[in-house]
Amino acid sequence: MTNLAQAVYVEMLKARRSRVSLFTALGILILPLAAGFFMIILKDPELARRVGLISTKAHLVAGSADWPSYLGLLTQSIAGGGLVLFGLVVIWVFGREFSDRTAKDLLALPTPRSAVVLSKFVVTAMWCAALTAVLCLFGLAVGVAIGFPPASHQAILEGFLAIVAAALMVIALVTPMGFFASAGRGYLAPMGTTFLILLLAQVIAAAGWGEYFPWSIPGVFSQGQPLGAASYAILLLTSLAGLAATLRWWERADQAR
Repeated sequence: MTNLAQAVYVEMLKARRSRVSLFTALGILILPLAAGFFMIILKDPELARRVGLISTKAHLVAGSADWPSYLGLLTQSIAGGGLVLFGLVVIWVFGREFSDRTAKDLLALPTPRSAVVLSKFVVTAMWCAALTAVLCLFGLAVGVAIGFPPASHQAILEGFLAIVAAALMVIALVTPMGFFASAGRGYLAPMGTTFLILLLAQVIAAAGWGEYFPWSIPGVFSQGQPLGAASYAILLLTSLAGLAATLRWWERADQAR
C-alpha cells in the first residue's frame, strides 16, 4: 500500500505539472457551452430564423428549452464526448512514458509494476471525476444564466445524477486505452482505436444493438432507455478486462526496450 500511495503521489505531480490537465478542463467546458447555445436558439425564434438550419438541428437534438432537456443534452454529450476526452486522459497518462522515453526507467524501479499501473488508473479516475464535477458546476452556471422556466429540485437533481452516472460508465470503459497506449508504445495506436470504437458505437447503436456493445451503452442510457443486467455486466467485464490486460502487459514488458 505504501508503494501504491507513493506511486499515486508521483502520478498526481505529473498531471498537475502538465498542460494536458488545463486542456482537458477547457475541453469539458465546451459541452455545456454547446448545449447552452442550442437552448438559446430554442428560446429565441428570431435568432433561430437567422441561423436557419441550426434551429432545426436544435429542435431535433434538444426538443424544448427547459432544465430537463438541457440536462438530458449534457448527459448525451458526456456519453459521447466523454469517451474521447476521458480516453485522452488515459492515453496521455500511459503514452507519455513512451514519448518521454521514461517507460524503461519505470520498469527498472523497485516499485512493483502493478503499483505503477494501478496508480495511473487511480489518477485517471480522479482526473475524470474532477472533469465531471467541472461539467456539472459549469453546466449549472450556464443553465442559470440562460434562465430556464422553473423546474422542481427533484427533476434538476435527477438530471445531474444522470450526467454523473453516464460519466462513471465512460470512466469504466476507458481502461482498455491504457493497454492500447502501452502495447502501442505511444499515442497513435490508442487514439486511432478510440475513434474506431466511437464510430462502431454509433453504428451499432443505430442498428439497435447498443445495449450489448460496451461503448454504446452510455449513449443508450443517456437517451433514457432502460438497461438490463446484461448491459451492466458487460460494462464491468470490459472495465476489468482493460485493467487486467494493462497489468499483464506491464508485468511482462522488457525493461531493455
